[in-house]
Amino acid sequence: MSLSLNTIILEPLSKSKPKNAVILCHGYGGDGKDISILASYWRFHLKDTIFICPDAPERCAASPHGFQWFDLMDQTREQILSKSLIAEIKLNKLIDEVKKIYDLPANKIVLSGFSQGCMISLQTGIKRKDKINSIIGYSGKIIDIDHLSKNIISRPNIFLMHGDADQIVTIEGLLEAKDFFTKNNYEIETKIFKDCEHRIPTEGSSLGLQFIKRHLN
Repeated sequence: MSLSLNTIILEPLSKSKPKNAVILCHGYGGDGKDISILASYWRFHLKDTIFICPDAPERCAASPHGFQWFDLMDQTREQILSKSLIAEIKLNKLIDEVKKIYDLPANKIVLSGFSQGCMISLQTGIKRKDKINSIIGYSGKIIDIDHLSKNIISRPNIFLMHGDADQIVTIEGLLEAKDFFTKNNYEIETKIFKDCEHRIPTEGSSLGLQFIKRHLN
């Protein structure tokens, strides 16, 4: 059985059967190779974990060499939500494939994402019937708060990080998400990086790793 999305896979350094899986979702216009840089750092400290870095399902409208989870160009809120629901189905399919191929329960799977990858990870992870272990999001936001508020199903561990100088997805995205999850009685951790733009800083990589180790082991 193969994965339904084109994917970079980093096998466990222990050479043994994976005990955990981390699925990393890239941002708008990126690809699995981009986000695999983060996986390459984490895997040295998580030697029994397999890292799955898919390309999003669509070619990016604004960057033909990259991919998108859903289109953001000249779209209404309703159109963005509608297209994100299609992406959610495809990410859910990938998660189910990882579970089956590597014989892993949902509570041994972590979703992580940057920017649009964070957005689709939050929407997908919260709505799954089988609770995944954690969601680690960088520089993202909730796609549609009204939609998500009506579709809360599971309560994975959540850690969101954001730069306060981000002009692509502003810090309000994190603040709104924190408020949403707090009001819905989630235990959520957040970190704001001072003078940081739209990127994952070194500290963010380290904090994400620590969060995974704390909750998976």
